[in-house]
Amino acid sequence: MIDIEKAALLVIDLQNDFVRQGAPMEVEDARKSLPTVKQLIEAARIKSLPIIFTKFMTGPRKTLIWNWSPQIEKFGACRRGFERTYVDVSGSRLCSDIVDEITPNPHDYVIEKYGYSAFKDTNLNSVLLSEGISSLIIIGTVTQICVADTVHDAFSLGYRVLVVSDLVTSFDPELQDAFIKNFSMKFGWVEKSREVINSIKKIQREN
Repeated sequence: MIDIEKAALLVIDLQNDFVRQGAPMEVEDARKSLPTVKQLIEAARIKSLPIIFTKFMTGPRKTLIWNWSPQIEKFGACRRGFERTYVDVSGSRLCSDIVDEITPNPHDYVIEKYGYSAFKDTNLNSVLLSEGISSLIIIGTVTQICVADTVHDAFSLGYRVLVVSDLVTSFDPELQDAFIKNFSMKFGWVEKSREVINSIKKIQREN
């Protein structure tokens, strides 16, 4: 199992253009998960676990990844510095920003990435090493894409990984279930959010 004492919480791509209603790359279940996501983040903060948010970013020039996400070209999805309005909030928001409900604190880390994996061409591994982290608790979206690519890289780097099954979300239930089954078979551990939050609270009581 993972070592929660040496764990970081990795929050993958819970951004306006994925979460907000009517967003170009909307994942409805990601929005529904926010209250519980917030509970887990608050538990991690009380325990002083490092919290790392990732942001999927796109720039003005076309790259290979645009072929697989047509929303980037059509709507400017997750474009750096681009604002848009959404159905479920008033006023405009930066489309690549983390949603208001879980805005990062000044001491949290925010990793910008231009691909699926949070490790590819970022400083994430250096951040984890600097914090003495050996285990990761993973939540966020999209399960079979950015979550999957990130946890596979984490496994390859030797991190012990726990995926919170009800707090990773997808637009495709079949792909969601397939990832969870495959991950738990060959890559790491899977638990529900209630179990993870209770484990964190238990350690708090013991300390």
